[in-house]
Amino acid sequence: MAPITRRELAGAAASLTISPSMAFGSGAQAAGKRPQNLIAANWTLQKLARALVPREEWKPFPDVRDREAWEALPADSRKALVERGEKQLGGEWAVLPATLFLEFAREGNRSRYERAYNARRTRLRELVVAECAEDRGRFLDEISNGIWVICEETFWGVPAHLNLQRERFGLPDVTEPVVDLFAAETASQLAWTGYLLSERLDKVSAALRRRIHREIDRRILTPNFERVDFWWMGLDPKGRRHLNNWTPWVNSNWLTCVLIEETDGQRRAGAVHKIMRSLDRFLEGYHDDGGCDEGPSYWFRAGGSLFDCLELLHSATRGAVDLYRVPLIREIGRYIYRAHIAGDYVINFADASARMRMRGHLVFQYGQRIEDQKMQALGAWAEARNGTPTADDSLGRQLPALFNMAAIRAVETGPPLVRDVWLPGIEVMAARIEEGSERGLYLAAKGGHNSESHNHNDVGSFIVYAGGKPAIIDVGVETYTAKTFSSRRYEIWTMQSAYHNLPTVGGVMQPPGREFAATETAYRSDKKQAELSLNLEKAYPAEAGIASWRRTLVLDRAANEVRIQDRYRLAKAAPNISLTLMTPYQPAAGAAGEVVLGPVKVLYDHRTLSYSSEEIRIEDARLRSSWGERVYRVLLKADKPALEGAFTVRVVQPATA
Repeated sequence: MAPITRRELAGAAASLTISPSMAFGSGAQAAGKRPQNLIAANWTLQKLARALVPREEWKPFPDVRDREAWEALPADSRKALVERGEKQLGGEWAVLPATLFLEFAREGNRSRYERAYNARRTRLRELVVAECAEDRGRFLDEISNGIWVICEETFWGVPAHLNLQRERFGLPDVTEPVVDLFAAETASQLAWTGYLLSERLDKVSAALRRRIHREIDRRILTPNFERVDFWWMGLDPKGRRHLNNWTPWVNSNWLTCVLIEETDGQRRAGAVHKIMRSLDRFLEGYHDDGGCDEGPSYWFRAGGSLFDCLELLHSATRGAVDLYRVPLIREIGRYIYRAHIAGDYVINFADASARMRMRGHLVFQYGQRIEDQKMQALGAWAEARNGTPTADDSLGRQLPALFNMAAIRAVETGPPLVRDVWLPGIEVMAARIEEGSERGLYLAAKGGHNSESHNHNDVGSFIVYAGGKPAIIDVGVETYTAKTFSSRRYEIWTMQSAYHNLPTVGGVMQPPGREFAATETAYRSDKKQAELSLNLEKAYPAEAGIASWRRTLVLDRAANEVRIQDRYRLAKAAPNISLTLMTPYQPAAGAAGEVVLGPVKVLYDHRTLSYSSEEIRIEDARLRSSWGERVYRVLLKADKPALEGAFTVRVVQPATA
């Protein structure tokens, strides 16, 4: 990797407000989406103020004093909660020196700081829940240490998000409080800590809860109430309008802090109303199908955090704010089972990993609210796979998981494994041989454009699974660094079209930008087959010399076969055309025109295409968690191709596989 310059790192710091050709693109909103004020439309500030439950009366979950509720949790869960807390007793709290913070500015590494930062928050959360489960006071001193050390932090955000400050680079300015994902998450955790432990903390020192309130107010409540220029709000008329998972994620934590910590009733109602309007701006970016162009792992912070917000609003108004019958809200929820392939595998277009630990309790609860049995079954199945819900990434999610445990365990579990998926808004399709079965081949493919949120240059790419296992893959994304969200993003190989399952013409790849898109997209499906057809001409720059490139992808259910047909016409001669196939299996060449990729065999016309492959060793921990130590790139190459022609690649599953 080439050294990263200060200017490039400054560009990385600004990455969350970058142009549509960068990682966080204009998404659905650039396509002329209709405005929707689904949440705030029927709520004036005055009406909302009357509906909100007063702060002192809002009791969404049992606190430590409600022994009946905590002791009613299953014995195995309570035991596990206490044991996790016991492991956090003693020892030093992780240190966050200035030099660790500066690693992002100096070398682009964000992981080491975030690892220590997150260790503090995980430790505090596990201590808090252990004390609630046991209520013997033996965790309180260490909880007090955790509260104090976190309140003493100069900056609750992370180095990669310092771009929100005017200085944007280096060390944070304590005089300019700004709100990023993790500042909001930290504030929410402290708010829940004070809510759950209340007088128990006062027995240690009354200063603890006062300190929590003061820090949350100056870092979160006041800046969010007074400002509209945080891009994630979507409320600045001159600001960015294409939003992503930041909007519901930050808002869910801000809303928690408002409901628990805001003591001024008028400002409390004003802040809630502002949050509702911000969520409406987020929803404007969604198509009616509810598809998440950020991918399924980000759904848990996009649609999933939207659900967190809706639950808080529903609870804080005694059900008066209820959006669960709105079609768009229902479709956003259903996306998560539509993106599920089998086991831990999901459709991982964009910055998503192929393997994902699904937060089953959140999926289940969302499914309950929208009365979707498939979603409930998937959530219960995932929760059973995860084991006892003793931990989550936040107290705001762990609490509903714990107190909905009985309902989750009472549901018949099982992933729905839907047969056909078509999300026309984001142009993603998926198809399997039969509903409810991992048997046979599975195909997922996408159209769209190259300015999607967490974009990869991958218009027209596809993946193939066999028997629920990957065969032809989307590699995914490496651990985030400064380069990931900088002007050098597309130097990273996993972002490039040549490392997706796509054609490369004369060495020319797809570039980033909203204008590089699929056209003439058509989809159809029936009992016999599912088919996606699209023109890739506009996905490539003029220098590729493509006059037309019609790609048709078919899952033939009767034959248990996937066919990829590329019919092209060039405006000028090209020295070669290469078709890429990425796979986790070492390719094995068979007879002429055959190559075996693990459980599948790829068939091609060896008279027009030559075969080669290369091994790509994986050093990155995030990619290794999906694929192990290496992946492979298969190239099917046509030298001096005709100006007009066609290639057909067939993927079959041998009977012995």
